[in-house]
Amino acid sequence: MTAYWLVKSEPDAFSWDQQVKNGVEPWTGVRNAQAAKNLREMKKGDLSFFYHSNEGREVVGIVEVVREAYPDPTDGTGRWCCVDMRAVKPVPRPVTLAAMKAEPRLEGLALIRQSRLSVVPVSPEHWAVISSMAGL
Repeated sequence: MTAYWLVKSEPDAFSWDQQVKNGVEPWTGVRNAQAAKNLREMKKGDLSFFYHSNEGREVVGIVEVVREAYPDPTDGTGRWCCVDMRAVKPVPRPVTLAAMKAEPRLEGLALIRQSRLSVVPVSPEHWAVISSMAGL
């Protein structure tokens, strides 16, 4: 069964356009224990919203996990992991953080509850609401 996630990236560091251009890209650089735990729970075929943080603060696309957790090559300690993501498609209408906060059906969304985490789970119900808001 597919699980759903949301991964955040600062567009000046790694943007949706770069993800699309690269096709498959390792999701590296996660240095928070809870976010890394979420990466380790991801399974091949899981889907994730690609969210631009800081600048934009909006869901801009969907990526798919194509390789499960393995040691992050950007980490010399061996403590952290990454997964490989493949761009699936952009969303027709980006969904802003403000719009998500204003939507009562998204109460409890981890992005809102745990705003500092770069990798958060998304329930199937929340996935459906955000997908609808995005025009999918």
